[in-house]
Amino acid sequence: MDSITIRPITRNNWEDAIKITVAEYQKPWVPSVMEGIAYAHIKPWDEALDPYIIDLNGAIIGFFYLSYTPGSEDNYWIGGFQIAKEFQGKGYGKQSMKTIIDFITQQHPNCKEISLTVEKANDRAQSLYESLFFVSENKTNAYDEMIYKLMV
Repeated sequence: MDSITIRPITRNNWEDAIKITVAEYQKPWVPSVMEGIAYAHIKPWDEALDPYIIDLNGAIIGFFYLSYTPGSEDNYWIGGFQIAKEFQGKGYGKQSMKTIIDFITQQHPNCKEISLTVEKANDRAQSLYESLFFVSENKTNAYDEMIYKLMV
């Protein structure tokens, strides 16, 4: 059976992680893994930001970062979520997002709300998030991305 796990980006796996690529049409919608790692160092939102890989039976298949206020109940943001193009269309996106949600709630027991943003034109991602009970806030952020929230 396929086993998806979440692992931090480290000095031992970052070079493999930055090889992740999405389909050409998806590139404008998601930051590269290298950008996500840079965000973790720069912390552009003045909060904790941790980059992770998504591992499938020992293979790196995806990436995301978690931006959050430690100890808060409602400031946990999933960003940069992506599944490598060769692993798309196989259900790994949904399975990975379920694993990410479980990971966040285990690592941050105070968390009661998880948020993310999605490009307006990215219907596929919107459907994925809605299938996992994320709800559109019917508003956008400063980058004109739609905001979704999940109560946990």
